[in-house]
Amino acid sequence: MSPTLGRRPHRLSLLAALALATITFSSAAHALQIVDDRGVTVTLPASPQRIVSLLPSLAETVCELGQCQRLVGVDRHSNFPVSVQKLPQVGGGLDPNIEAIVALKPDAVLMARSSRAGERLEALGLTVIALEPKSHADVQRVMLKIGQLLEVPDAQRIWRAIDAGVSAAAQSLPAQVRGVKVYFEVNQGPYAASESSFIGETLTRLGVKNVVPAKLGPFPKLNPEYIVRANPDLIMIGERSADGLQTRPGWQGIRAIREQRVCNFPAEEANVLVRPGPRMAEAARLMARCLQDKAPKMPTTAAPGAKP
Repeated sequence: MSPTLGRRPHRLSLLAALALATITFSSAAHALQIVDDRGVTVTLPASPQRIVSLLPSLAETVCELGQCQRLVGVDRHSNFPVSVQKLPQVGGGLDPNIEAIVALKPDAVLMARSSRAGERLEALGLTVIALEPKSHADVQRVMLKIGQLLEVPDAQRIWRAIDAGVSAAAQSLPAQVRGVKVYFEVNQGPYAASESSFIGETLTRLGVKNVVPAKLGPFPKLNPEYIVRANPDLIMIGERSADGLQTRPGWQGIRAIREQRVCNFPAEEANVLVRPGPRMAEAARLMARCLQDKAPKMPTTAAPGAKP
């Protein structure tokens, strides 16, 4: 046997090893890593093609990024865009139907950090990514993270359009509504949106005064007497929570009730308002319309030298 022939098997095995190493390196290079809101680094072999979402704002974000077709299941509250209403529902976001999720064979499950299902799903071998937007900055961060997850390159552009929409809603308001005292009720309890919530941040950008301070937390449960003492000029509330508003003890004396300065948002609009996601600019427009229609006109400061 010639020396050359004797070396061929070794050379072939070396080439095979190099090829395998190249494939392995390429696979590793394509793997995705996402640090979620638990601080957990989640590694995926590739961008997920089958996604279950357990939070309406996350499902809306996936669709806003043009990847609605990747959703294979949603929680029972997800209803926008219309196409997601045809998807299998897997129960509530906080305590979903685990068996139903497993049956859908998702590559990834998007859920709120506060959901109790994460550990159970991970124990069954599913990939869980916890993302829970609570502020404008969170909405931007989650938009970019989901854009990274789905390999959508223009997520930042979409966020800029949302942010610009909020600014445009603020600019549409007359100066006379600025400084109006507003109470925003999220649902009966009453639970309110404070200055530190994403709703409160939008109200601040619209130039009005939220009567619920940030120090109480984003969505505090309030004693109804607190709102009586705060005496808001205008109330924003979903119509499902508005029944009996005038019969709450002491509320007849609130200026907003007395002067009928209450915006009752129908269910579809209320959903827009209370979801921290891609429809935040639409929410700002709804609030601006309410202020245009119902807010008392506050006195404006006269320009220096103007005649009284």
